[in-house]
Amino acid sequence: MSNTKVTSTNFANKKVLSNECSEVYTANIIGGQWSLPICYSLLNGKLRFGELKKLLPNITERMLTLQLRKLEKNKVLTRKIYAEVPPRVEYELTAIGYELKPIIIELEKWGEKHKELK
Repeated sequence: MSNTKVTSTNFANKKVLSNECSEVYTANIIGGQWSLPICYSLLNGKLRFGELKKLLPNITERMLTLQLRKLEKNKVLTRKIYAEVPPRVEYELTAIGYELKPIIIELEKWGEKHKELK
């Protein structure tokens, strides 16, 4: 019974809110526990899966994979596969992803300021 159906009121409300409010749409794409740290890690250039995993040691491989797929689907990052043995895959922010840089920096500043107030 805990599965949310596409026809549920909750799902419909989220969809309407996302369609009408640009900030909700954005939060649905980059919100969540790992999307911003992944984007932050990629601000200085492309990284391989293992490099991202080292930068984010508390994320599981499955969660990293899911988040990378979500960000790729939303055109925030690209995945490039090289035909080598062993295969090499690199992740890089797209132009849209790089547009998040000033936002991420401001969120970082805000977080540092407000952490001190706790």
